[in-house]
Amino acid sequence: MRLRKPGPLHRRLVWWLLAYLALISVAVFSVGNYVHEHAEHSAWRALLNSELDSIINHVEHEPHYRWQDSDTLRLFSINDDPALPPVLRTLHPGLHDGVVINDRPAAVMVRDTGTQGRLALALDINDFHDLEEFATRWVMLAGVVMIIVTVLMASIGVSRLVQPLRSLARHIHDLRPGVPGQRVDVDPRGSSELYVIADALNDYLRRNEQFVERERVFISTASHELRTPIAVITGASELALEQPDLPDRARQQMQRVHRSAQGVEQLIQLLLVLAREPARLAALKERIALDTLLPEIVDDHRHLLGDKDLHIEMQPLPAVDIIAPLGVVQAAIGNLLRNAIENSGRGTISLSLSERAVVTLQDPGLGMSPEEIAAVYARMARGDRGEGDGIGLELIARLCEHLGWGLTIEPSTPRGTRVILDLGASLPPAKPE
Repeated sequence: MRLRKPGPLHRRLVWWLLAYLALISVAVFSVGNYVHEHAEHSAWRALLNSELDSIINHVEHEPHYRWQDSDTLRLFSINDDPALPPVLRTLHPGLHDGVVINDRPAAVMVRDTGTQGRLALALDINDFHDLEEFATRWVMLAGVVMIIVTVLMASIGVSRLVQPLRSLARHIHDLRPGVPGQRVDVDPRGSSELYVIADALNDYLRRNEQFVERERVFISTASHELRTPIAVITGASELALEQPDLPDRARQQMQRVHRSAQGVEQLIQLLLVLAREPARLAALKERIALDTLLPEIVDDHRHLLGDKDLHIEMQPLPAVDIIAPLGVVQAAIGNLLRNAIENSGRGTISLSLSERAVVTLQDPGLGMSPEEIAAVYARMARGDRGEGDGIGLELIARLCEHLGWGLTIEPSTPRGTRVILDLGASLPPAKPE
């Protein structure tokens, strides 16, 4: 399953900031609204209580006093007022906000008195509500504008803040393997953390260059030390083959030594090229007749049969030519054949070649379970070297990867293992008709 690529860091920061601002705005608006309602109720309670106290005091001390309703204040006697709005009859003593009287909101203070019964003083707050709604709209608009401006400024600021990190990521992306002297630089606007990352990465690049240089020196030294004895063996075998009185059996063995030495020399050259620059393998390609090469490889490995009741049987070989490094082909097929011989006790090893340059080796050994085959593939992927693997299946896998070949290992029926080496990628291009 393909994982979804996360979004840019600056966008995520802006979204988090927007969520934070929205949360803070909701909290501030809620607290402000609560404080406003509380202050409003306190103001209505103080105003209406003061007016009721004044009315009651005047009635008790001035027998001829009569209350006159104003545009905003109306006094009702709940017990005997025939014009009493029905909604006031349900109110208990205390302050009531938002009571609708004659389609207009009012704040009503209800109080029980000893001489006048239950009184209700109503304050028309319609104008206050209009003013409150007006203020609320402007506060909300100001909040939205503040959020938009803050997000825009934050987006610009965060983008500038993240820019040095983007620049560092581009420098890291532009690093190329094998190029000495590479370093990553930090934008002058970068933070101290970016300098720490860059310093650590530059230190790693320096240590990697030292390691590569040591490896290069080792490969050059190993190249000389390996080629010298092989050249001696090749020269000695060639000199021996020039002797006219050399017995036929000895000549056959010397020819075999000469072919093996040449094959090892080519293999050393290929391994060194693979260690230095795998792309140079293409320069070592030549035309190879597989139907001629396979019998030679089998003859070179027959001595490994020893006293085993084991035989190598080649199926009819079609004429197939490929263009590939000779040493690689010899080493790959020879290594697979040697593994088949060493892992088989008796029976017949079958070798076949298809017209599409697919070499199939089937041995009569004990075979491999799917788990064991999976372990072999894992070892090939890790590059672990196994005992008795010759140049190693992991090296064959690397060569196959560079040359476009395919290597498959599978159990065969009724027993044994089948190894398929597909060299089809090295077939010469078809001639135009």
